[in-house]
Amino acid sequence: MTAAEGPLRKFGSVEASKKLSRLPVASALRTLDLECEGLNRLRESLTGPMGPAFADALRILRAAKGRVVVTGIGKSGHVGQKIAATFASTGRPAFFVHPTEASHGDLGMITPDDVLLALSWSGETVELKPLITYSRRYGVPLIAITSRIESALGQHSDIVLELPRSKEACPHGLAPTTSTTMQLALGDCLAMALLEAKGFTPQEFKAFHPGGSLGASLKYVSDVMHAGDRMPLARDNVPMSAALVIMTQKSLGCLGIVDAKGKLIGIVTDGDLRRHMGENLVRRRTVDIMTCAPKTVKPGMLASAALELINASRITALFVVERGKPVGIVHVHDLLRAGIA
Repeated sequence: MTAAEGPLRKFGSVEASKKLSRLPVASALRTLDLECEGLNRLRESLTGPMGPAFADALRILRAAKGRVVVTGIGKSGHVGQKIAATFASTGRPAFFVHPTEASHGDLGMITPDDVLLALSWSGETVELKPLITYSRRYGVPLIAITSRIESALGQHSDIVLELPRSKEACPHGLAPTTSTTMQLALGDCLAMALLEAKGFTPQEFKAFHPGGSLGASLKYVSDVMHAGDRMPLARDNVPMSAALVIMTQKSLGCLGIVDAKGKLIGIVTDGDLRRHMGENLVRRRTVDIMTCAPKTVKPGMLASAALELINASRITALFVVERGKPVGIVHVHDLLRAGIA
């Protein structure tokens, strides 16, 4: 008996244990197959009967002066919270209102300038009734995501995005699985279509995501570069004796070489010094030692792209230039300290 077989004896033979281990994977694959089937049906619906309603919903969402108020209960409510968060993070102010809390005062959060997006698979969720009534009374546009256009929610909505019927991944047909996957996907479709229609930019995205690794990845070179007196610069006719002093003082492992007009024409690196090491090094001029046409970046480049260039070029620093003149320098250590990796 092998060491691996020992612990399996209490569960039967090794072969039986291997068979049991395959069962969860088979279940997972069946779940994925059924949810993919639901997404395929949703795709077919968008290219068919749901298409015009989707375009109308996008028009209303884009034209609204207020916010997108998302609501739903149970699993639909959890999906709704994610949809609201996606809208908010991609330039469309949005928040989630719980249907029960809405009937206890939170209806006051909703104004006629807002759009109400209600999720209910059956469309008969009792807790949504106060929200439906409120939206009709005060003229708040109501968009429904439901599987039954003939339901109470469907009949009282301005726009109905009717989800196609598809088998739940739950073997008992009870736990919302395929249905919530379709709800979530349709919410993403609305958010991304609205993002593209509004021309939402990475710069705007950065403003909503300043923290964490995502915020770090959206920093620009100008956010992390050294500028002004921190830049190691020297003219092209400076003796290397003076150039070495500047390199040592700035401690960035390189020296940018500029011409009489202040334009960057070369760089002296530690590698250049090693290649030209000799008794006459300190008496030579920077133009004799420098590497011409060094790689540079613009201040508006994403810092993550600058790091990629540094790694691909196997260098440690890049000069930042505008109209040929150096305005900063970014070092690999600065990028790593900023959390960009």
